[in-house]
Amino acid sequence: MYICLCNALTDRKLKQAAMATGSTRPGEIYAACGCRAQCGQCVQAVLNLVRDHASQMTEQLQGAD
Repeated sequence: MYICLCNALTDRKLKQAAMATGSTRPGEIYAACGCRAQCGQCVQAVLNLVRDHASQMTEQLQGAD
């Protein structure tokens, strides 16, 4: 699903960029994708995406014990 229309960034691409770089801030994730926020409408969605993904990873690690 497209999250950032200005930069044509999908949720998959954003997650991959966050995981590859260990980024947790939207600005870092945009930079990892080779762009920056344009209109700013997607920044909150990117932040939520990163938080949700980090939460899922934490749950998976805790479940592995």
